Amino acid sequence: MATPKQTSAGTWRVQIEVRGQRDAGTHPTKRAALEWAARRRMELLAAGDGRTGEIKTLQDALDRYGREVSPSKRGEVKELLRLRAFPKQADFPARMRLADLQPSHLAAWRDGRLAVNARGAVLRDMTLVSHVLEVARREWRWIASNPMADVRRPAEPDHRERIIQPSEVRRMLRAMGWRGRAPVRSVAQAVGWCFVLALQTGMRAGELCGLRWQDVRGDFVVLHAGETKTGKGREVPLSPTAQRSIAALRGWDEALVFGLRAQTLDAMFRKYRGRAGLEGFTFHDARHTAATRLAPVVDVLTLCKIFGWSSATRALVYYNPTGRELARRISGVGSAPTPQSR
Repeated sequence: MATPKQTSAGTWRVQIEVRGQRDAGTHPTKRAALEWAARRRMELLAAGDGRTGEIKTLQDALDRYGREVSPSKRGEVKELLRLRAFPKQADFPARMRLADLQPSHLAAWRDGRLAVNARGAVLRDMTLVSHVLEVARREWRWIASNPMADVRRPAEPDHRERIIQPSEVRRMLRAMGWRGRAPVRSVAQAVGWCFVLALQTGMRAGELCGLRWQDVRGDFVVLHAGETKTGKGREVPLSPTAQRSIAALRGWDEALVFGLRAQTLDAMFRKYRGRAGLEGFTFHDARHTAATRLAPVVDVLTLCKIFGWSSATRALVYYNPTGRELARRISGVGSAPTPQSR
């Protein structure tokens, strides 16, 4: 049994050795040091025998993933919140040892979630848990197989086709106290301008919140690699109207165009949507609305370039003209020749 030794700082340090592998830790009390040493010794023994999954739980995997993997992602904050929410969900086997975790346990959790949540949300959560287990299998060697691999996923949800109507835009901006030509004097007004620019350019919430004045280049803005959802940089053109919109924000924040965090934008947008008595659309639907408005005036490849899509298939998700609009476009096309009667 390892014996903890008190340090000059008053803490307790203990060192263990298992089959030639050493580890050490410092803890606030002697008891905590002894408990850590016993637990760590079992982990090292299990690892040496290939039995780590008999000790580690799904909760352990979530915690380590949050410490080591999530920080490398752009959506770290939201992902950490999701990881912490899993153990609170009905039927989620957080305390189950990985060695005992079966597809049936995860399927029961899935079914419970589908009873109260949309397919898209459940599918995203299943994908995250699957990646946690896959990292535990491939990198940490905690398990020999990923039990989520044998769990049936819910069908992909239909893509959203929600277009924000002009009347809804006006009500939102009125609720935010937005004034088209007045200087920005409140966070609510900055959120209003962010909403306006999203409708004019199709930029995502995170891209708008991260936009710096130094990246505004007159009739276009530069989004650098790592600042977009795809991780690839792009240049977004600005119409004369969009240029005037950005110019109206001069003086609001020294470095950032909008001076907003993505979390603040999301919370404020939801708040004023409710205050305006509206529902059924999100801030991201402004991107869909912008794409739908631009689709009739630019070709598909240009639309992909503006919005940062690598495939033309993505453009078809956002391109939703009505039957009447399509009829209007072909109204000038001559009719097909017909054989003359004899």
